[in-house]
Amino acid sequence: MTGAAILAVRLACRDVAAVRTFWVTAFGAVADGEGLHLGPQRLDLVAATEAGGAPPLSNETGFQHCAIVVSDMGEAMARLAAMTGWSPISKAGPERLPEASGGVTAFKFRDPEGHPLEFLEFPADRVPDAWAGARGGPCLGIDHSAIAVAEAERSIDFYRRLGFRLASRQINRGAEQGRLDGLGPDTVVEVVTLACRGGSRPHLELLCYQRPAPVARPARDGSPYATVLVCEAPGREAGVIADPDGHRLWFGGEGVRPAKPD
Repeated sequence: MTGAAILAVRLACRDVAAVRTFWVTAFGAVADGEGLHLGPQRLDLVAATEAGGAPPLSNETGFQHCAIVVSDMGEAMARLAAMTGWSPISKAGPERLPEASGGVTAFKFRDPEGHPLEFLEFPADRVPDAWAGARGGPCLGIDHSAIAVAEAERSIDFYRRLGFRLASRQINRGAEQGRLDGLGPDTVVEVVTLACRGGSRPHLELLCYQRPAPVARPARDGSPYATVLVCEAPGREAGVIADPDGHRLWFGGEGVRPAKPD
């Protein structure tokens, strides 16, 4: 057994109960003790210790979102529209990206706490194997967590040493990407896919913006934007570490809940 795996995504919340209710009602997540399951993926909810201020923009290094795979974008959007408190990141609703950018349909938004999220619908003829047999819906599970980074090569090297595998790199550009990310029409971003052990989900994506330039603004400890990836990798000591841009990872093994960073 080699390589790293992401066991859960930990969200810090001002109101844990309200976030749990939002995920259950809007996405069909199943409450599980202090956390949730959406499909086979796990979400841990813990209390934030500070308000956090304005949420990071898409090109700021504190940005980290969860991408939720949907089987029907229209149905997923209808359920979301029935909720209160959330806000859009995408400027003009769901965007079908050009073929050069993968041809997916996506929509980015924030839950009532400001956590960035994404609905992701794959083209019918290009559904990844991990999702090909998924049932239920419209929200099937968490495909990946995407983090904004200042330097792609530096981050790739860091995560490779942790046991993540470089799977793909592509450049997304143009008006569709700009509207999706809430940035300008000249947006250019390199998207780097880092695979986990055995192709498990969620995996990790690096978002390295070229235009507009990345802004170094890491999320502060204790804020609602200080998301933590709960990970497992053979031989790695338990504890919280930070990547070069301040994104947090907890290595502790299956069944171990992360302690709050000091």
